Amino acid sequence: MIKVSGLTKDYGARRAIHNLSFDAQQGEIVGFLGPNGAGKTTTMRILTGYMPPSDGEAIVAGYDVVEESLEVRKRVGYLPETVPLYQDMVVFDYLKFMGDLRHIPNVDSRVNEVLDMVGLLNRADGYIGNLSKGMKQRVGLAQALLHRPEVLILDEPTIGLDPGQVVEVRQLIRDIGRERTVLLSTHLLYEAQNLCDRVLIINKGKIVAEDTTENLQARLIGAERVIVRVRGEADELADTIKQVKGVRKVETQDDGAVEFEFASGKDLRPEVAKQVIKDGYDLLELRPLGMSLEDIFLELTGNEAKKK
Repeated sequence: MIKVSGLTKDYGARRAIHNLSFDAQQGEIVGFLGPNGAGKTTTMRILTGYMPPSDGEAIVAGYDVVEESLEVRKRVGYLPETVPLYQDMVVFDYLKFMGDLRHIPNVDSRVNEVLDMVGLLNRADGYIGNLSKGMKQRVGLAQALLHRPEVLILDEPTIGLDPGQVVEVRQLIRDIGRERTVLLSTHLLYEAQNLCDRVLIINKGKIVAEDTTENLQARLIGAERVIVRVRGEADELADTIKQVKGVRKVETQDDGAVEFEFASGKDLRPEVAKQVIKDGYDLLELRPLGMSLEDIFLELTGNEAKKK
């Protein structure tokens, strides 16, 4: 569990984050999104006890990150964007060393367990310096999981992984997220949209949005958009849809499909489907269209994100 209230961090005269307040519950995966320099990494470093805030409070796994920093570190697994690894150590030995530092019982067995979880059992005897960037990322993830943390904080967890590894790591994060609290930052908006239960969007040190992507879509456009496709010619389809009360902005697409809007709060799809069928069309598709997370991100962060 993470609970943040009024969190602020100053670097001299520059304010990196300002009055952040949010929470993340057990069994929840929360995405942390924002342009470069928005304050994501600063926030994560505070939550892991790496640095203190200038003001505000952060409670992680029931402990204050300033007053009870050691207790927080016992319960948090952290994967920074640039994983600090000992290049001259063997993978197994490195993880065993980290496990010994944390006083993990039956450490050899636990090391093999996490190596299996991240798909590195066959590289346990290899030197870290000889691994690819993606494999080093997985060693870092194994280190973060080693002590069975209650809270997992991941900074760009899939960076440097090939597509197959990305799928595996995402599934691993989903599995972890069923029992633990996971906070992850990512530049991959598709990843956040498909992996996270909720997203926080931060810009210039302030949270500008916090919700599910579906709710953010509805809040930003204030309407539901739907695409309709029918079999065969559909020259009159737009006129058919316009007959339904409450429908607005009916537009025919280049491929013959018709897109329309209606106000949030009243789903007009059943009425539209009835009217389309009544007018003799074979209905093939009636699908809601939402803003993508990328659209939402650019809308909320404005020109700063577009310049990146």
